[in-house]
Amino acid sequence: MLEKVLIANRGEIALRVLRACKELGIKTVAVHSTADKDLMHVRLSDESVCIGPPSPTDSYLNTPAIISAMEVTDADAVHPGYGFLSENADFAEQVENSGFVFIGPTSETIRLMGDKVSAISVMRKAGVPTVPGSNGPINDDKERTLSLAREIGYPVIIKASAGGGGRGMRVVHNEAALLKAIYVTQSEAKAFFGSGVVYLEKFLENPRHVEIQVIGDGHGNAIHLGDRDCSLQRRHQKVLEEAPAPGIPDAIREEVAQTCVQACKNMNYRGAGTLEFLYEDEGFYFIEMNTRVQVEHPVTEMVTGVDIVKEQLLIAGGEKLSISQSDVKIRGHAFECRINAEDPVTFLPSPGKVNLFHAPGGNGVRVDSHLYSGYSVPPYYDSLIAKLICHADTRDQALVRMQIALDEMLIDGIRSNIPLQRDLVRDAEFQKGCVNIHYLEKKLGSL
Repeated sequence: MLEKVLIANRGEIALRVLRACKELGIKTVAVHSTADKDLMHVRLSDESVCIGPPSPTDSYLNTPAIISAMEVTDADAVHPGYGFLSENADFAEQVENSGFVFIGPTSETIRLMGDKVSAISVMRKAGVPTVPGSNGPINDDKERTLSLAREIGYPVIIKASAGGGGRGMRVVHNEAALLKAIYVTQSEAKAFFGSGVVYLEKFLENPRHVEIQVIGDGHGNAIHLGDRDCSLQRRHQKVLEEAPAPGIPDAIREEVAQTCVQACKNMNYRGAGTLEFLYEDEGFYFIEMNTRVQVEHPVTEMVTGVDIVKEQLLIAGGEKLSISQSDVKIRGHAFECRINAEDPVTFLPSPGKVNLFHAPGGNGVRVDSHLYSGYSVPPYYDSLIAKLICHADTRDQALVRMQIALDEMLIDGIRSNIPLQRDLVRDAEFQKGCVNIHYLEKKLGSL
């Protein structure tokens, strides 16, 4: 068992990790920037260390400062949360080389899955369904590239192998535009990610975004915890998630989940991870694997009863999985609304002092947030300030609970996207289920 964990993150996920550590009797160290000295998890941790000024580059992305904080506090391990350094293979490697435990996969696994070309290769070997594509990087042979695109069928999408966050992608609808689009994408990828390697895939016109949660213990054991639908997105950023994904035949759902488990076993995967898919016409198509805990992990916890963060901590301490696949039962339905400090119409960030914060309650209602009345939201970081999660026996019941909870939720002093979320959970098409990844942006464009 780990004795002391340094939490290398901020906000709600840092508080989430702290709570899991406390339940397991693990001491905690909170690192923070000068702008974050009043964060709730900093107040509640056993120890805290300021690691730099507000800029993430000088604090939460500052590897030497974080490792130094581990050394001076005698921490055993570091939990990176999500974002920041959570999927940085170099950081994980430096933590390991410094004699500490990185709570997550090995640096080799992070590096393998961080390159989309190598990730697709690993998944294909395990039988995970992938999008028809070039099955490797595009080279300088123009005729080969044109032939590949014809074989795949237009429209195609050019993707940067090292891309992420919606960057490094370009859709091409005809052959005349292909070669120029590849050149532009390669140039952008080189500038953004340091690598100009790109590959081709079939562009699915109206897919849903469905992902499967997995956990492996590094001892050859792995399980899945079902799936989530994350199709309500704006500019490739998720807004509202649910579990399980509605409208998917159970046989198809279980078949693809088992291939994900096999992929994890093949890699001897350690920790929590998520395999993301596009889903269209009863077909799953792998797009990437996130080697960390997801923002939306609470919906999976609500329908399975499994504490994903505690499993991360136990596995990092050398334990084997505490449950087997037969222990995993999906019970009911859950939704998560991401609450952001932003204007609900213009989406401009809205930092500032929270005069009053009231969290909703009731049966099946969970709020993951670092907010409190009097807290000032800084302007330097992601705008996520809370996650509202509702669970019930059925999808319809969970949706009604979410409507009630959103109406109860009060954040005074700054603007938030609560009005948008109230509209979404009452949207007739969303209530039916199975909206695609373009639905929200089309809806917003029509308002």
